[in-house]
Amino acid sequence: MATHYYTVSWDQLHRDSKALAWRLNALAPFDGIVAITRGGLIPAAIVARELECRLIETVSIVTYDEERIGKPTITKPPTAAGDGAGFLIIDDLVDTGTTAREVRQLLPRAHFATVYAKPAGKALVDTFITEVSQDTWILFPWDTEPQFVAPIARAGTPPRGS
Repeated sequence: MATHYYTVSWDQLHRDSKALAWRLNALAPFDGIVAITRGGLIPAAIVARELECRLIETVSIVTYDEERIGKPTITKPPTAAGDGAGFLIIDDLVDTGTTAREVRQLLPRAHFATVYAKPAGKALVDTFITEVSQDTWILFPWDTEPQFVAPIARAGTPPRGS
């Protein structure tokens, strides 16, 4: 299966995270938010602002090594969240569900929300904004830098004037 890349800008991430907050507002108030590091930190900050939630906890679960999925390792548990009752879990993306399963075991009573969801993991979250195909690799703004891209008409051809 070929991998497709989907670039998300800072502006788009902000809009999508704010859209997530709109959906979650109907369920508010929450006692606190658990951000899944690192990808969930920025969406969690946006959602926390929009929902006026000031208690932010984090959970760190390492599952990726570049683009390869490995065995999940909890490097920082979300101690302040207890069993998750009254808490909102925020992540940027649910992919295969590996991280989501681990977090669900830690916080079974929390509401789980992600900005983006892939088919293999979307059933593990309660709320998400945008579904992308399983073979799509999302390039988040913290993973990319703006750079020049040649026009489509020039793809595979030498530059004009050469």
